[in-house]
Amino acid sequence: MSNITPPPVGKFANPDATVVDDPRLDPRIKTVLAMVDSFAPGLDTPALNIDYETCLEYANEFERVAALSHPDLLANMPEFTNVNSSTEVIQGVDGNDINLFIHRPANMDGPLPCIVHIHGGGMVIMTAEDPNYILWRNSLADAGVVVVGVEYRNGGGRLGPHPFPAGLNDCASAVKWVDQNRSSLNISNIVISGESGGGNLSLATTLQAKQDGWLDVIDGVYAMCPYISGVYANPPVELPSLFENDGYMLDMNTMSALVTVYDPSGENLENPLAWPYCATTEELAGLPPHVISVNELDPLRDEGLAYYRKLLAAGVPTIGRTAHGTPHGGDAGFPDQAPEVYADAVRAVTGFAGSL
Repeated sequence: MSNITPPPVGKFANPDATVVDDPRLDPRIKTVLAMVDSFAPGLDTPALNIDYETCLEYANEFERVAALSHPDLLANMPEFTNVNSSTEVIQGVDGNDINLFIHRPANMDGPLPCIVHIHGGGMVIMTAEDPNYILWRNSLADAGVVVVGVEYRNGGGRLGPHPFPAGLNDCASAVKWVDQNRSSLNISNIVISGESGGGNLSLATTLQAKQDGWLDVIDGVYAMCPYISGVYANPPVELPSLFENDGYMLDMNTMSALVTVYDPSGENLENPLAWPYCATTEELAGLPPHVISVNELDPLRDEGLAYYRKLLAAGVPTIGRTAHGTPHGGDAGFPDQAPEVYADAVRAVTGFAGSL
């Protein structure tokens, strides 16, 4: 056994590889990604050498470029005739208004699980009104759950600039509102779920709830491809996927710039409410059941898996899940090209909520 050397993969096999070069990539997803010139505006200067204002300008441009495809996505949005949608405006703990987008099965029969969905975007860009998140919430509701999407304040973009902890405060306010309205929403339990930055905020909201004494409100957490370490400027060797998959839709330099937008002073780099990867066993103990889902070809894969192992060590009932052949967020990102993968992700999230 000592003579066996694992074959190199990703950038370890070819430092110049892109995600479409990787033989592990699902060929259906490869067909789509091969047509994309880039996934974000270029950021040639090392993020460590860029001030906050420049990082904020970059985040704003990132959001603008990402939104270019929205008209086509909205025009091609499937009809969900079995889902009713509404909007509720609540007041956050900071006195700000928060839009909640509520999706529920048209013919609800008895209390149903509720998923509080927190969208991705590194906690600094994107919105709950983006078409991919509308589609995801509708898909979950069509599968038989109530979904509440949170339009939290971003660190940048058109909903910013509101650095940490503004977005976290909004997510906590939303979960508390859902709990206070269980009867009118006709829900049986509350699961917090999100992807990427939304995965961060799902985990951080749960840690905040424990810290502040309202953890009993949350019945479960389903975090997808969570963006939780904040260490992208000086990545540690114990997170090899940051090197293996660097540049596969996400790169460490871009993520470092977004870290600055979220926490301009850098004083929260070891604060688990900003970066849950930093949470100790004591801080994790007693949390409700979790699912940590990661993508095989994601730079963030190993920080998610590290958090999964920390939860297990803390005695938290936890499931770890890896969506093979997919890049960052790819199991929920290609509903037309890889419908079986997308449907499996929907089943996994709603099935977890229904099991609690």
